[in-house]
Amino acid sequence: MSVEFRRLELGDRLIPYLEAWDLQKKIHADVAAGERAGTTLLLEHEAVFTAGKRTDDHERPTGGSTPVIDVDRGGKITWHGPGQLVAYPIIKLPDPIKVVDFVRRLEEAMIATFAAYGLRTGRIGGRSGVWLAADDKGPERKIAAIGLRVSAQTTMHGVALNIDPDMADYARIIPCGIADAGVTSLAGELGRSVPLTEVADILEPQLAEMLAFGPYEPSPDVAEPRPEPGRVRQITL
Repeated sequence: MSVEFRRLELGDRLIPYLEAWDLQKKIHADVAAGERAGTTLLLEHEAVFTAGKRTDDHERPTGGSTPVIDVDRGGKITWHGPGQLVAYPIIKLPDPIKVVDFVRRLEEAMIATFAAYGLRTGRIGGRSGVWLAADDKGPERKIAAIGLRVSAQTTMHGVALNIDPDMADYARIIPCGIADAGVTSLAGELGRSVPLTEVADILEPQLAEMLAFGPYEPSPDVAEPRPEPGRVRQITL
């Protein structure tokens, strides 16, 4: 499967979330109809919170000027903004459809990308995204998130890699609904800044390889499995 990569002024302009979402929808319709090849968008957003379908009210931010947009992907609430590399793979999944395999391939591409900087990351069973193990720097911490939607056998939304963002907005939410772990960035772990375009140069071929849907050897997990928290039960008095 060939996948076209398209950078939306990466390194030059912050893309409003709704602008990118509208573009995703147009490309998704074309890919689902077989009118164009799979396309992966690479970009950097203006600051925004996006709330997936499973977001609970207590996980949303209070106060502040950063907008919150409810979206049609799975998962909970997260942040996008300057210093974060976002990739939206819009592809038609091969038959038989295996969404979990697609997620694992996205994770593997990101794990390999961080490994190029000497950073050991991996999965935690029961929790999506890419993680660092607990160590003398802190608890288990997520460095990249995944949120997807699959419609007409075709994917939307994607992954977000924390490269060199201001982490302050994360303190205003419960990222991905997980309160017992931390959030980190590549720059924070390395102690130096890294250009997003440089990371994109590494991520692109890794995604291209994984989205060819050939065999691969999964990286080892970085911690024991643990489930993500479920939804908070709503009680009306």
